[in-house]
Amino acid sequence: MAETLDQKVALVTGAGRGIGRAIALDLARAGFALSLAARSSEELAETRALTGLAPNRSLIVLVDLASEDAPDNLIEATLEHFGRLDVLVNNAGWAPPRTPLIKTNTADQDRIIAVNLRAPVALTRLAATHMAKQEGGGTIVNVASAAARNTPSGEAIYAAAKAGLVAFTHACFGEFRKYNIKISVLLPGLTDTGLIPENKRLDRSLMLTPADIAAAVMSIVNAPPGLCPVELTVEPAHDPMRSGR
Repeated sequence: MAETLDQKVALVTGAGRGIGRAIALDLARAGFALSLAARSSEELAETRALTGLAPNRSLIVLVDLASEDAPDNLIEATLEHFGRLDVLVNNAGWAPPRTPLIKTNTADQDRIIAVNLRAPVALTRLAATHMAKQEGGGTIVNVASAAARNTPSGEAIYAAAKAGLVAFTHACFGEFRKYNIKISVLLPGLTDTGLIPENKRLDRSLMLTPADIAAAVMSIVNAPPGLCPVELTVEPAHDPMRSGR
């Protein structure tokens, strides 16, 4: 095991770009060492470079969260490198383009559920098991989606997986308090990332930005235990959908 660092350690999934990268940068600015997880080594290397963290204060873990053993491998690698884990941000998500349920294939169905629900549940369980034993407890932020509430057509499985993550977080909230572990679920509205394709009906200037979501995550990380929300919804100030088109 590497020498345990004095500063706190955060693990961010989907850290290679977009929201995950913005969260990683905010955590680095707040003094956290980082475990950065995603599928692209090039994107993770760029995120690490942007944080300015040295290799002993940052770890790149290539992982596909659709794989059943990915959560165990990710937590093990993080603890082996740092010796502790103070913040887990389950940010990684995946969905294909909007597709009617009857046209959705089994492979896409399984991947949606694995990445958006199974992996965050497993990572939360593994992280909480460690946090419960260490001084200071920890914080877990699950990034869901407004789709869990507005259930858009063509996203039935994705909406169900994110709704499951919301319910899971609510169930853990009271359970974790005795271990000094905060847990919250974040429900972002439309956010301007590469995952949302170009659409003439969308005014992207009115969408949320990855920095907005990172700020919401940091508000949870910094919240005193008694004021930590179980659920936090972040919506654009104005509807990005253009009318009359």
